[in-house]
Amino acid sequence: MNASGVDLVDEILQLKKARNAVILAHNYQVKEIQDVADFVGDSLGLSIQAATTQADVIAFCGVHFMSETAKILNPSKTVILPDLEAGCSLSDSCPAEVLESYLQRHADKNYYVIAYINCSAGVKALSDVICTSGNAVRIVQQAPADRNLLFVPDENLGQWVIEQTGRPMELWKGGCYVHLEFTRQSIERIRKEHPDAPVVAHPECARAVRLLADEVCSTERMIGYCRTHPAKAFIIVTESGMLHRLRRELPDRTFIAGPTENCACADCRFMKCNTLEKLRDALATLQPEILLPEAVRARAELPIRRMLEQSA
Repeated sequence: MNASGVDLVDEILQLKKARNAVILAHNYQVKEIQDVADFVGDSLGLSIQAATTQADVIAFCGVHFMSETAKILNPSKTVILPDLEAGCSLSDSCPAEVLESYLQRHADKNYYVIAYINCSAGVKALSDVICTSGNAVRIVQQAPADRNLLFVPDENLGQWVIEQTGRPMELWKGGCYVHLEFTRQSIERIRKEHPDAPVVAHPECARAVRLLADEVCSTERMIGYCRTHPAKAFIIVTESGMLHRLRRELPDRTFIAGPTENCACADCRFMKCNTLEKLRDALATLQPEILLPEAVRARAELPIRRMLEQSA
């Protein structure tokens, strides 16, 4: 309750209505934020969903690059992020200025840059096409045959795509610190405890972990896989927030957190920066607001639109 006796969730809902806002929550957000959100999903799907609404304000409960993607696709809307400290180790592993310098130094290679959506607006603006973990294979299959392919920033996802497509690519040395915490030993241990539970892993995991998985797929694909699979229990090898969405949508199944070497589950410290209190404050003040130079925003939109065309 606040000083006037209004429940925090009610206060958020009142502010949402007053601001004509839509609340988006990534799959990795805490359950309280997922439960108050209008839409829960992956970063691109949420940004596209926001564009279909009549909202004036997008409150994006995720990390910084995700709110940038929302701004890229919704330039006329006000986009707020509850906590500007909600960054991303994967996005940070490929700074735009470093990528730009690399491309300039290797201009003779005529790179076709394929950027995983988990990157900054600046990196998107330097890219030829964007991909998600769900459509990366399809996007790479459509890449020009006469160009050298550079895949940024996730090395593990890129390696997995090479395995699926046979297309050679140069891979940026980036990674998600959360998914890198899963190890072959930790997954082997949990599998022995639950021998009948399929292992479902995100492609950002290391190859040694992916090889142990029964299914390697995006967070959105995880829902469909678990819904149609006859098993009653599943080991989910991705950030812990995904378990809440799975349990909410598939209450008749059991979902077990894939452990890391040092913890029973994997929490992203950046995703967990956002709280209901910070969401309330952001809606009240419309701060922190995500702003992008128009030249960067417009250039970053082109490879996203190209991806959407190639994914249709």
